[in-house]
Parts: sequence; C-alpha cells; structure tokens
Amino acid sequence: MTFDALRPLASKVIEPLADFLIRNSVSPDAVSIASLVCAFLAGLSFYYSSAVQEFTLLAGVFVVLNSLLDALDGVVARKSNKASPRGDFLDHVIDRYSDVFIICSIFFAGYVPWQIGVAAIVGVLLTSYLGTQAQALNLGRYYGGIMGRADRLVVIILAAFANFAYSSSIAGFSILGWAVVLIAVTSHITALQRIFYIWNRL
Repeated sequence: MTFDALRPLASKVIEPLADFLIRNSVSPDAVSIASLVCAFLAGLSFYYSSAVQEFTLLAGVFVVLNSLLDALDGVVARKSNKASPRGDFLDHVIDRYSDVFIICSIFFAGYVPWQIGVAAIVGVLLTSYLGTQAQALNLGRYYGGIMGRADRLVVIILAAFANFAYSSSIAGFSILGWAVVLIAVTSHITALQRIFYIWNRL
C-alpha cells in the first residue's frame, strides 16, 4: 500500500487503545460492528453535506473513526487470543458494507455523476474480491496495488477535510468529487495489478 509508511505511527496509537479495550472486556466483534456504525454515520453525513457544508467535516471525522476501529479489531483479536475465522469473515463483510456506505453516499449526494460513482464502487469491490480470491486459490491474501483500502480511506479523509475548507469547484468537480474520480481510476488499475499477479502465480 502507498501509506504503509504510516503504519509505525498508527501502531503507537492503536496498540494502547487495543490494550484499553481488552482491559474493559470489549470483544473484537464489537469493535468491528462499531466501525460499521461509524461508516453508516459517515455515509449519512456525506449524503447531507451537499446541503450543509459542516456535515463534510463530520463525515471526515466518522471516516477517521471507521479507519481506527477497523485497524483495532484485528489487534484486539490477536492480543486477546480471540482471532477466529468467524471474526475474520465478519471483518471482511463489514469492510465491504463500509465501502458501500461511504463511497455511494458521496456520489448519491451529487459530488460526481452516478456513472463515475458506479465505476468507483465497482473498482473498490473488485479489488477487495481479488485480494481474498488469491487466498481462495491457496496463494495467500494479496492486497498489493496502488490503491488499497487504507489508501482509499486516507484519500477520502483528506478530501473531506479539504472540501470543508474549500467547497468551490475545480475544473468541474469539488475536491471530494475529484477524490471519487481518483478512486475510480486507481481502483481499476489496482484490480488489473492483482489480476496479473494472481494469473502469473497460478
């Protein structure tokens, strides 16, 4: 991933939070479900942000929380010895619903034409499918490519905050709209990268 360099910094925040949650008997599944709630609230905020600009900032905050909780559930599971196939399955299902809530709400709000929004969500779901399909083919999980989930979330977070600060159009789209365009293009490039990787390994 492009933002792998942020992992050491993120670990300094995530590890103590995971320890706190474990001490308070919070299960990893509860953390996963909380991340889904944040994604849903982010989606609602994005949807209404075209009418109320402050909702763009609120949406960005909820995406940050979704990202944090999504990273936390796995760490909590590992540290509390509660990692399981069922938890892993739940995590992946929630991630896909979160992607749909967040990205679809942006183009439903009118930041980009629906055609671009559909291209973006199809690319996102396809890249995620290919990551797990590699594992189904006994190649191990593969999340390479230029736009993984962590990258998408960082792009959306930065775009939401930037759009709040500057909501005017730039060459036809707002900053948030251009973020969806970027995700649409790079997600399909990532899908092709993963397809070639898997094909060459088979």
